[in-house]
Amino acid sequence: MTDSPNPWVADHIRRFEETGGMPRPGIRDLLLTTRGRRSGVPRRTAPAHVPGGEAADATYVLTASNAGAGHHPAWYLNLCADPAVTLQVGAESFAALARPATPAETERLWPVVVAAMPSYAAYRDAAAGTAGREVPLVLVTRTGG
Repeated sequence: MTDSPNPWVADHIRRFEETGGMPRPGIRDLLLTTRGRRSGVPRRTAPAHVPGGEAADATYVLTASNAGAGHHPAWYLNLCADPAVTLQVGAESFAALARPATPAETERLWPVVVAAMPSYAAYRDAAAGTAGREVPLVLVTRTGG
């Protein structure tokens, strides 16, 4: 298992583990493990999430904002190559499937995401402004029992 090479994210993962999944009170954080699309190595990152809302097959909505960068985060590219992921929410870990939201789901869910995390509006604007990148939303659903 390899944690994000980004020092802020690696520190956030450490705080997530130390606090039993509550590194930032009031913010819904989780650990996401994807499989490296080139290396095959399991990789962890710690995105925030919002509840799936009206997306019938999503338990968690993740935002692949990469803080407004002009390119998608590696975890997003990894789950596009292999949608079988592992989530840890609080102390519970479980298998899940991830998929990019459809355009209709994205339109419906962006207001929910921004209401929960207002900084995502600025990230979306920055990504669009610097690189013309659309920030994807990812719907993640628990699999199995």
